[in-house]
Amino acid sequence: MKNRPGGNAIQGDLFSGFNSVVDETIESMHKEVLSMQDADVSFYRNFFNQQDSDELFQTLFNEIQWRQDKMKIYGKEVNLPRKTAWYGDRNMSYKFSGIHLDPEPWIPTLLQVKEKVDKVAKVKFNSVLLNLYRDGKDGISWHTDAEPELGNNPVIGSVSFGGARRFMFRHKHNQDLKAEIELIHGSFLLMAGATQHFWQHQIPKTSKQVQPRINLTFRVINS
Repeated sequence: MKNRPGGNAIQGDLFSGFNSVVDETIESMHKEVLSMQDADVSFYRNFFNQQDSDELFQTLFNEIQWRQDKMKIYGKEVNLPRKTAWYGDRNMSYKFSGIHLDPEPWIPTLLQVKEKVDKVAKVKFNSVLLNLYRDGKDGISWHTDAEPELGNNPVIGSVSFGGARRFMFRHKHNQDLKAEIELIHGSFLLMAGATQHFWQHQIPKTSKQVQPRINLTFRVINS
């Protein structure tokens, strides 16, 4: 993947305009609040501009230590339908679906993204789970981000780069309550409050042709 999605190979200095983006005031960003019972979900559609999003996608694709994890389904070990990586502060390990992740040390690219995410979320995140969805055959099934090490009412900051994908919600106790949003290149979804207690979410697989997507979900691990 030598070309960024929808563009040519990157030229010039990386993050040439990134500092100015980080310095934007929170008030200047357009915040969309999703109308969801028992939840606190906000969406920033153009959290990163096109140029920064293109460059961030390419850098993360090339620099992240991607891994192919496996999980057991009915006693059979199968590949996760995506590649993953776990970065964070020292000793901030994480477990999900029987997979244990020890953090890789932060790299400058992730820290620059985290700086902006921290400011808007008003949270100092100490870790990030990255997912690489290579095509429409990659996805993630219904789940909540509610592991014990995330604490009560965890705040999850989700940044997306690359191809747009459907992000679906369903209420755990009322099947009539559903919501959906398209996570586009450079967007930021913030889930807070009781969201993880009452709502599941997924990225469904699709037969449609979609561009590769990188998702970063920033978290606070309670050591």
